[in-house]
Amino acid sequence: MKVLIDRTRLCHYNGAAMPAKTRIHALLEKERTLIFPGVYDALGAKMVERAGFPLTFISGYSVAATQLGLPDFGYLTQTEMVATAKRVCASVSIPIIIDADTGYGNALNVIRTVNELIDAGAAGMFLEDQVWPKRCGHMKGKRVIPVEEHVQKIRAAVDARKGRDFFIVARTDARQVNGLEDAIARCRKYKEAGADALFIEAPGSVEELKALAKELPPPLVANMLEGGVTPLLTKDELEKLGLQLIVCPLTALYASAKAMQDMFALIKTKGTTRDHVDRLLPFQQFHDIIGLDEYYQLDEKYRTPDS
Repeated sequence: MKVLIDRTRLCHYNGAAMPAKTRIHALLEKERTLIFPGVYDALGAKMVERAGFPLTFISGYSVAATQLGLPDFGYLTQTEMVATAKRVCASVSIPIIIDADTGYGNALNVIRTVNELIDAGAAGMFLEDQVWPKRCGHMKGKRVIPVEEHVQKIRAAVDARKGRDFFIVARTDARQVNGLEDAIARCRKYKEAGADALFIEAPGSVEELKALAKELPPPLVANMLEGGVTPLLTKDELEKLGLQLIVCPLTALYASAKAMQDMFALIKTKGTTRDHVDRLLPFQQFHDIIGLDEYYQLDEKYRTPDS
């Protein structure tokens, strides 16, 4: 049985009117529940699009790991994330939500971050209430800022978008710091401040997922992180609980890291991949993904007689 989203609740909550409908709102109206993988580069986004997903997500954890070789400990800067967003958003036609961490500072920094991400082509952002430097939501040692400080950051983000197509997800990490009750209370205030969707990071059980879905208005985010503290559930199971935006942020990162680890070990021990090419994408299939034939055609179109 599908969980139907109450459009009245979506459009107004405690008197706070929602902005003009974004691409993400349109997708939710069409599909009710969305599941989408996270990526960290343009190739991953192209593969998500080819797989038939209607949107994707750029994970800060993954960008820090792949571009810096560092953990998600607040090392990634705004300029690095915006540059990644610009490259990835330009590579596909599906909308992309960006992990903007804490907005990289106070409310004024949030305003700049929103404008930079919109200019980069992003369809939305996650904005969390951790103390900077932040860390992955499933790591120990997190701290959260006062609730009113994050309310102001949400208000700044809403004001900065100026009615443009940009979906704002308010995330709280208070569950592991102060408990679920405080996390829910924070989310109510973030909704009143104008957030489009709410995200309580790291609930520890199905019962907690049920509780937050009962207490908060949709759309709600479920973070399906392999090895994290939240149980891994299917799209259908989460939909029945009352969650609508299901992100799998690190699946691609962990899968690609495992594949590289295995293949590098194979080359080290065997000295060749000759007997294991079935474990790799074929040469031509990979070229299809990156559109090589189109560039052959462009090259032919603009070639000069003496070239």
